[in-house]
Amino acid sequence: MDLYEYQGKQFFARFGIPVSAGDVATTVDEAVAVAERVGYPVVVKAQVQVGGRGKAGGIKLANSTEEVRTHAGNILGMDIKGHIVHVVWVEVASDIAEEYYASFTLDRSAKKHLGMLSAQGGVEIETVAEENPDAIAKIWVDPVDGLTDASARAWVAAAKLNPAATEGTVEILKKLYRAYTEGDADLAEINPLILKPTGEVHALDAKVSLDANSLYRHADYEAYDATQVRDQRETEAHEKGLQYVGLEGSVGVIANGAGLAMSTVDIINQVGGKPANFLDIGGGSNAAVMAGALEVINNDPNVRSIFINIFGGITKGEEVANGIVQALASVNIDSPIVIRLDGTNADEGRAILAGHLSEKLQMAPNMLSAARRAVELAGGTPK
Repeated sequence: MDLYEYQGKQFFARFGIPVSAGDVATTVDEAVAVAERVGYPVVVKAQVQVGGRGKAGGIKLANSTEEVRTHAGNILGMDIKGHIVHVVWVEVASDIAEEYYASFTLDRSAKKHLGMLSAQGGVEIETVAEENPDAIAKIWVDPVDGLTDASARAWVAAAKLNPAATEGTVEILKKLYRAYTEGDADLAEINPLILKPTGEVHALDAKVSLDANSLYRHADYEAYDATQVRDQRETEAHEKGLQYVGLEGSVGVIANGAGLAMSTVDIINQVGGKPANFLDIGGGSNAAVMAGALEVINNDPNVRSIFINIFGGITKGEEVANGIVQALASVNIDSPIVIRLDGTNADEGRAILAGHLSEKLQMAPNMLSAARRAVELAGGTPK
């Protein structure tokens, strides 16, 4: 779950990370009320989950009520890279002496948490990494050990931050690590992390991605989930409890397992097609789950064929096959379906499906041939 800036700042504040005083507004009058409450000057900031807000005119300094009205009026309803602004964040303006970058994410290959710190903040970290990779100090934190005070200090020294920022940065990094780990975040980023002329270190922005699989541990994350940006297909899939991401192709994808679903998307691309979605039904293969998956894909007008790619493990092949047959009896599918079924009791599953095969329901012996057939049925020319 990707949080808006204001949600990220509220999230950081729970862990004691200093952020600017402010509040959200959905109307011009609300923006003015926030500004009057927190005190001028203020910054009016568009709340969209995309970069480049400042260049697009979505971040404006206001020194008076009239300026807040003007800026909020211009920003609300603004289109920033296809994202319409419905909410603005109004916060106290900050004096800035220097800008830094700090973040934590997971390095899966190292099986450790990766921290990145740079004295070059305020720009995209990808740009810094490309133009001056030595400007980024990295640290790998073993989850068992955590981030110690000593390692945080050594990290700050390696990043060559202003010595005046050392104490404040060390404290914020320890709190950021705690927010990242205890909050079940995939990414916790501050850019910029600022040093004020008065010596305080302060989080001026917040970019946070939370692990949606941790919802059961954080009941309050339901509020974040409710504000996620989803298209109609993704909304429908979410309501059915399906792991779905909408894409722009014509081959619908259903697979059991995230890894297999990603591989299916990849192989469709490799044989010359374009996947319409990523859809992982997990271990579920019963009729209700399969019917829900087929309904979501069937409602996508761009889908011209459907590739069901199942590898049975704990879930047996005959259970998968019966689930597909029952689902097809309850859902009127417009597009032809290609099935690849392998794994535990695959022969039994294929035998069940054999009695239902037709031009609209086809079966392929392996993943590659199934992908090629699905692309062909979608109107493409498979490689």
